[in-house]
Amino acid sequence: MRNPASPPRSLRTRLVLIATVLATCAVLLCQTAGLSVLRSWLTDQVDDRLTGFRPPTRVYEDIADGGRLRTPESDDALPSDYRVYFYDSDGHLMDDSLGRTDDRGPNLPAGTNELSLRNGDPATVEARDGSASWRVVADSGPDRMRAVVALPLDTVDGATTKLLWFSAFLGVVVAAGVALLGNAAVRLGLRPLSRVEGTAQRITGGDLNLRVPDTDPATEVGRLGQALNTMLDRLRTALHHTAASERQMRRFMADAGHELRTPLTAIQGFAELLHDDPRMSAERRTEAHALIAANANRMSRLVDDLFLLAKLGHAPAPHPEPVDLLSLAADSITSTAVRHPERAITLEPLHAGSADTSDQELDVVEAVGDADQLAQVVTNLLANACAHTPASARIHVRVGTIGTSPAAGGADRPGRTSATPALPPGTAAAVIEVADTGPGLTPDDARHVFDRFYRAAPAVSDEPGSGLGLAIASAIAEAHQGRLELDTRPTAGCTFRVLLPAH
Repeated sequence: MRNPASPPRSLRTRLVLIATVLATCAVLLCQTAGLSVLRSWLTDQVDDRLTGFRPPTRVYEDIADGGRLRTPESDDALPSDYRVYFYDSDGHLMDDSLGRTDDRGPNLPAGTNELSLRNGDPATVEARDGSASWRVVADSGPDRMRAVVALPLDTVDGATTKLLWFSAFLGVVVAAGVALLGNAAVRLGLRPLSRVEGTAQRITGGDLNLRVPDTDPATEVGRLGQALNTMLDRLRTALHHTAASERQMRRFMADAGHELRTPLTAIQGFAELLHDDPRMSAERRTEAHALIAANANRMSRLVDDLFLLAKLGHAPAPHPEPVDLLSLAADSITSTAVRHPERAITLEPLHAGSADTSDQELDVVEAVGDADQLAQVVTNLLANACAHTPASARIHVRVGTIGTSPAAGGADRPGRTSATPALPPGTAAAVIEVADTGPGLTPDDARHVFDRFYRAAPAVSDEPGSGLGLAIASAIAEAHQGRLELDTRPTAGCTFRVLLPAH
C-alpha cells in the first residue's frame, strides 16, 4: 500500500512507466509464444525420428533363441543417440539394450504391466540420472515381446533454454530502451501541456491578460487551451463587471448621501432655529415650518425613488396585463397639463405623414406590463421635458408600433443612447415617444443621462430634481423586457423612445 504522505508521481512518470510495462509484457508474451512453438516443433521432429525407426526382426529372434542380445562391439551400430530396450515374453525388462552403454537413459518400469505406453504414441519419460528427459515410443514384437525406442531431449531442452535466456535479455533491453526513449518522447509530446501549465501558473500569479498559446481544436491540449481561454475571458469580464459595479456602488452611495444630506441639513437648521428662537414671529415661524415640510417631502420622494430602483433591479414587472398605451399616454398628458398649463403637449400617431395630425386616426396600441409603472415612465419623461426645456418648446407624444431597426428604433446606431441592450432586429414593438423642440443635449451629456443622480443642465423649473427620473424609467422599461433610448443633438431637441414587446 502506497504511503499517503509521499508525493504523487507526475503524469510523465506514469506514462513512461505504463509504456515500459506494456512494451516489456508484449516482448515477453511474443517470446513465450515463440518458445512454445519452437519446443513443439523440435519435439515433433524427435517424434518423427522415433516413429520412423523399428527394431530389426533378427533382434527378436535372438532373444527368443537364447534369451540374450547379440550386441555389437561398437556403440556406433545404432544411429545417433537411439536407445532400444526390450521386454522378454515374460514381461521383464532385459538388462541388455541396443545403443550407447552408460548411466544415461529413460527411467523405464521393470515389467510391461507397469509400462503405460501405447504402441506408436510417443511419450516423455524422465531420465534415470535426473538429467534431460527422454522421448520414447513402444513397439510390439513376436511372442508377446515388446521394445521401447528412446531419444534424449537434451537438444530440445538446450535450444529452449538458450531462447529463454535470450528472451529475458531482450525483455530487459526493451524495458531499458523504452524507459529512456519513452521519457524523451513523452517529454516532447507533453511540451504543449507544459506550456499550458506555465501559462496557468503565471495567470495564478496575477497576470490575467495572458492567454494559452495552444488552441488547435484537433488536439486534446488545443481543446484544453480553448476552454482555458474561454474561462479566462469570462473571468476577466466578471472581474471588470465586479470592479465597475463596485465603482458604481461607491459613486451611487456618495451621490445618495449628498442628495440626502441637503434636505437633512435644511431640516436640521430650521428645526434648531425654531428651538433656539422661541420669540420668532409667526410669519417667520410659518415660513420655517413650510421649508421643513418641503425638504422632508423632497427627502421622502428621494427615498421612495431609491427603493423603487432597488426593487426594479431584483424583481420582474408585477401584475402583468394588457395595457392600452394610447389611453395611458393620454392620461399622463392630462396630469402633466394640470401641473404645467402653459405647456403645449400634443398626442400623435407614430410616424405621422404630415405635420398636421388633427385628421389622423390614433389606433389602439397594446403591450403587456404593469399599467402603474408604465404610466410612471411616461410621466417621468413628460416631467423631464417640462423641467429642462423653455416654455416655448413644444412637446409631442407619439404612440404606435414598429419593427425594430436602427432607423425606426430599438437597435443601436451612432448618436443613439440607452442603458439597456438593443432588441433583436425585426421585433414587433409597441412604442411611446416623447419628443421636444428644446435645446437638446451634447454627446457627453447624452452618454450619462440615464445614470443615477446625473443632471445634464440646470432645470428650468424652480423645483430641483433628484436625478433619478430617467434611471427609474429605464429600469422599468428593462423590467418589462423593453428598452428606453434617446436620440438627441444640440439645438435639435430630445426624443425619448419607450419600446415594449407588442401584445
